[in-house]
Amino acid sequence: MNLTIFEKIIKIFDYIFSSFLSIELFIFSLLLFVLLIVNLKRKEKLFIYFPIVIYLGLLIGTLLAYNEYVILCVKSFFKLIISYICFPTIEAFYMSIVLITVVMIYTLFSKDMSKFKKLFNYLFFSILYFFFMSVISLTSYNGVDFGSLTNLYSNETVLVLIQGSNFLLLVWFIFTFFYRLYLFYQKKFDEEII
Repeated sequence: MNLTIFEKIIKIFDYIFSSFLSIELFIFSLLLFVLLIVNLKRKEKLFIYFPIVIYLGLLIGTLLAYNEYVILCVKSFFKLIISYICFPTIEAFYMSIVLITVVMIYTLFSKDMSKFKKLFNYLFFSILYFFFMSVISLTSYNGVDFGSLTNLYSNETVLVLIQGSNFLLLVWFIFTFFYRLYLFYQKKFDEEII
């Protein structure tokens, strides 16, 4: 689909005004946005919890109304993750290295990050960089063509290093998510005690 940005914007507006349901969804989204803006100015509990209740209600309503499609989407999501780990592409591998480099630079200059999290990041990123440099040197030495997945998958060592790298990156994401969640609730708990 070769649409210009202007044509894409027109397409979105055509959709918004194409049916009663899309108009309702648009107005509902605007009302939620206004409620969140009001929440910035007022720090009352009603304005804090009301959008959360609405979003949870929308999520539950969507799950109940479109449960078969939601189940299909969840299955597809997990297939994508398994495919990413077991059958990686070289593009995803390079993008993960770029992401790691950005997060590493952030970790180096962050003053708010705990020493434990910095140490954890340094350990994981050092292992991932080792995998990356090993993949590059092995493919160069063995003449593996990155453009051909069959050629890439035929070298077991390269494949195992890329799969291991993807798995470690996934573990890092999951750990970082739960670590942030832990810090958030620890801060809330400390504030309630004080």
